[in-house]
Amino acid sequence: MNVAFHPDVYKQLQQLPRAVFTAALSAIIALTYNPRPAGVKKLVGSHSDWRIRIGEYRIVYEIDDTLTTVTVLGVAHRRDAYR
Repeated sequence: MNVAFHPDVYKQLQQLPRAVFTAALSAIIALTYNPRPAGVKKLVGSHSDWRIRIGEYRIVYEIDDTLTTVTVLGVAHRRDAYR
């Protein structure tokens, strides 16, 4: 799988605490091998959006199986992740 980033994700990653940044980056890299790892949940109301928990933070991404692409849509604190 290829990983693409929404333009806002770069700024969101820079604003994360160092420990969360490292964990989030590891999780994003792992998506290239397995886009649906254990603990991932599909978002209700969407046919292709998924989320991964990293402590209090969430990585929201979209899987396109036909293009074999994972697009990271956002990395944010859980209170802001779904807005």
